[in-house]
Amino acid sequence: MPKSSQSWLKSPLSCPIGTIWMAGQLHDKSTIPVDKMRILGRSALVLVLDGRGTYADGSGIRAELEPGDTILVTPQLPHAYGGKEGTAWGQAYVVFSGPCFDQLHTAPVYRSHQPLWHLEPAEMWRQRMRDILSPRSEADPVEVLSRVGRFWQLLLDMATTDAEARRHPEDAWLEESLRLLGERHREGWMNPRQVARKVGLSYESFRKRFSERMDRAPGQYQQQRRVDLACAAIYRGTGNFKQLAEELGFCDVYHFSKAFRKQMGMPPSAYRRSVRGG
Repeated sequence: MPKSSQSWLKSPLSCPIGTIWMAGQLHDKSTIPVDKMRILGRSALVLVLDGRGTYADGSGIRAELEPGDTILVTPQLPHAYGGKEGTAWGQAYVVFSGPCFDQLHTAPVYRSHQPLWHLEPAEMWRQRMRDILSPRSEADPVEVLSRVGRFWQLLLDMATTDAEARRHPEDAWLEESLRLLGERHREGWMNPRQVARKVGLSYESFRKRFSERMDRAPGQYQQQRRVDLACAAIYRGTGNFKQLAEELGFCDVYHFSKAFRKQMGMPPSAYRRSVRGG
């Protein structure tokens, strides 16, 4: 296949929630050598359209690539990928950054099996990408916001599709664990040891298996879930911080504020001002 490229954007799409810097598709024989890994400095998605290739990164991951494989590049991760010698290589790509994408990186379903997903048929996903990011005259800010938001939703659809394809019947324990850890029950919040007993596992086995699947410990997942619920309550304007701390299982406002700041990078009061203006 001769070398060719097609850019889908005339210029970056930038709005308060994020920026899509470039997007398009490429067919060539070029590759990023493993001994010369690059750091992109922004997030990117690469969907393999044609050929066979390889992927490697600074975390030690090595993988074979085929059509439908999707590479997720994080800003500071050294990485390399490309087609094998003698094979045609085709890819669709998007480079992006911004607050909405940073938040998406923390979602368990998005992080699952990073940096590689597998999506079929590849052509259908390429078309969805192109429909959102196809060349056109740049529109007003509302149109730009819509296109960035639609791409954000596409990333979530991709993550969910990959996760569903990897699901096994024996994963029922994980689904039940997520429910038990993420909800307040009649008797209050269940701690990870209680959840382990409920799903029929020893705590050590539960913690290890949960961490391998979710890329975080059960307690970390539960704390993130509590903070997510706090954010939603603050946005709706329901409850003061003392009430939220009690409802979400924190022993007092100090510990609630400490956990909130750790997850969100700001105290609850600053978050309330940012979303409610007061």
